[in-house]
Amino acid sequence: MTSDSSRAPVESTRLTDVTDAVAQVFTWEADARIEVRGLGGEVVIEANAAGLRTLAGHLLVLAGEGVTDGSHLHLEDSNGLEDGSLSLVLERCDEE
Repeated sequence: MTSDSSRAPVESTRLTDVTDAVAQVFTWEADARIEVRGLGGEVVIEANAAGLRTLAGHLLVLAGEGVTDGSHLHLEDSNGLEDGSLSLVLERCDEE
């Protein structure tokens, strides 16, 4: 992970999405760096402390009360991840 090629927001950023009248607010911490890469049969998510808190926050938003099944957030190297990262989709699925 390199800090000079980051496309992650350098200031705290908020994105609000409203689905079925439930507001989902996703927040990126200042200087969050998140990289997703494939390593053989594994996926590696490497992040600094701000990036890990940012991902944890995204997951808590999706786990929130009233958030519908199928709600999701797309992260890409042009949208919150380091350059060259694999795309990452965080999705809520309550079906067993």
